[in-house]
Amino acid sequence: MKENNPMSSSIFMIEKQNKTSYLFLKRVQDIVFSLTALLLLLPLFVLISLMIVLNDPSASPLYKQVRIGQGGKPFVMYKFRTMIKGAEQMKDQISDQNERHGPVFKMKRDPRIIRVGYFLRSTYLDELPQLWNVLLGDMSLVGPRPALPAEVEQYTAYQRNRLLVTPGLTCFWQVYPDQNALSFDEWVAMDLEYIEQRGLLLDWMLILKTIKVMVFARGE
Repeated sequence: MKENNPMSSSIFMIEKQNKTSYLFLKRVQDIVFSLTALLLLLPLFVLISLMIVLNDPSASPLYKQVRIGQGGKPFVMYKFRTMIKGAEQMKDQISDQNERHGPVFKMKRDPRIIRVGYFLRSTYLDELPQLWNVLLGDMSLVGPRPALPAEVEQYTAYQRNRLLVTPGLTCFWQVYPDQNALSFDEWVAMDLEYIEQRGLLLDWMLILKTIKVMVFARGE
């Protein structure tokens, strides 16, 4: 009869407690940070909305889209609009110009992006409305970026592992110097590395790196 190893059992319990504590503190951190940021950044939200309307008054400055969250659960994600009205319909016409192999569509100079949209994207200011998603619990401050349903349908079993945790505003990929040079599998590998190593210290390292990228805006 196989004997139970008390040391292994103790380690398992400690790891389980640490994970539970981390997830609790992470959620508290998400609520406090997102609520504070939403209140403090309200004037900036108004300014960005005006910039978008003045640049392209054809649609609302806010854009909402269904994304896939933890465990494959869909949710409505919010962004500042950076593209022309009808951009999703136009995507079919330029699908052959996709610059990334895999389910994600990326173009360095996407013709659907409005003039102010390039600035908002390079500074990640277009992502700020997702602080509301963080407050609601659909997203976290740090985690794999949420994918579109059509993208998830094309995932391999390996790629679906990025759905194991709550998606986030930022991640390793988000702060990588040259995102366009990465394949989708390299992107997924970064997400899985985060999932394995995640902790409050790593989360804050990525948050601070993201703020640095926003301040010293890089061009797309």
